[in-house]
Amino acid sequence: MDDLSSVLNTLLVVSVVAALAPLIVALLPGLRIPQIVVLIIGGILIGPQGFGLAEPAVLNLIANIGLGLVFLLAGYELDPTVFAERAGRLALLGWVVTAAVAAGLVGALAAVGFVHAYVPVALGLTTTALGTLLPILRDHNLLAGRFGRYVLAAGAVGELLPILAIAIFLGAHSQFVGLLSLASVAVLAAILSIAPRLARGTRLERIMEEGEHATSQTTLRFSIVLLLFLLAVAAQFGLDVVLGAFLAGMVLRRWAPGDTHALEEKLDAVGYGFFIPVFFVVSGMTLDVHSIVESPLRLLVFFVLLLLVRGLPSLLIYRRALVVGQRLQMMFITATALPLLVALAEIGLRNGTMLPENAAALVGAGVLSVIVYPAIAVAIGARSRVAERAAPASPDPPDEPTPLSEPGKPASPDLPRKPAAPAVEASRDEPRADPAAR
Repeated sequence: MDDLSSVLNTLLVVSVVAALAPLIVALLPGLRIPQIVVLIIGGILIGPQGFGLAEPAVLNLIANIGLGLVFLLAGYELDPTVFAERAGRLALLGWVVTAAVAAGLVGALAAVGFVHAYVPVALGLTTTALGTLLPILRDHNLLAGRFGRYVLAAGAVGELLPILAIAIFLGAHSQFVGLLSLASVAVLAAILSIAPRLARGTRLERIMEEGEHATSQTTLRFSIVLLLFLLAVAAQFGLDVVLGAFLAGMVLRRWAPGDTHALEEKLDAVGYGFFIPVFFVVSGMTLDVHSIVESPLRLLVFFVLLLLVRGLPSLLIYRRALVVGQRLQMMFITATALPLLVALAEIGLRNGTMLPENAAALVGAGVLSVIVYPAIAVAIGARSRVAERAAPASPDPPDEPTPLSEPGKPASPDLPRKPAAPAVEASRDEPRADPAAR
């Protein structure tokens, strides 16, 4: 009974933090603080290193489901065809350059004993959390036209490739076995994405569609089953749960029958209404704040490395695609990272490869990057617009459609979400709302 009471008390306190987060964000509109930052700070305050009001260990299962839903929704929004476009090819090249730079710099830090977990830290420096800042970028018109396509492609690559690298290099087995496991899970995901086509036009499909808005909630229930199934399969293969969740989202994009917009809204409600906020609050509760206070230099080093490793290559990679001002904006946008840093820190601490002080510093650097780097990108954009108004008008290349929110449906400064990529299937052609930002 005492255990149940402890769980309920902790869950109550965490729920209060999750409920207050959007109110705090709304009361501080000028600061443009994403909810994820408020949730992590709230977790620190109520956790063992704060006021000691909650115990994170009792919510591990719920937090892991929240982590899975973060990456399910990211996989759901990813359209693989983006990699066939020029924006996608440049984004891939940029990530490869970033990975090479990260390997060299982190290798040097490991040689002098600054870091212990070479792979998680190096992968952390190659990530991009574009979705966390999507409302800010949209509010300042940074996702329109050609530039918007390049930003979305860079964000997709900055999430997908690190997730695949996590599965290969941070799995429970060797790298060769990791590759085989990754291929096996990917084949299973492909089979699952094709299987629902066999039910088209059958009574089973009619039952699913008839029950999706009724009390049976058929499509939502089977979506959760799909998520948990691929999470379990990934864990069985020795892969991290983020891969299973990401693949579940990609499968669900093609698998989902009936009203896909309604299903996405329901997944938003389940994920962002409860599980995902719990994950980020629990992450804040487990953050080693004392090590950051004792050695703030680590946080500052990782904060600068995010810009040098992930952001700086943009100046070179996009030199023929974007003007100087846009390349500078891209540099700060791509250097913004947080959700995957939280996941990598959790993985590193779980398997004992990452020092607690580095895990805390990495997450702290991500929080600082979310606050500082987008503000600089927005300021550069504002200055560029002022300069354009003063300069003579020049013809611009025609803009291609960029997936934004539905007309009349404003974006909300919410939790991290993967921005929608250009759709291919007819049923996905309409722009969809992005109720949350990563």
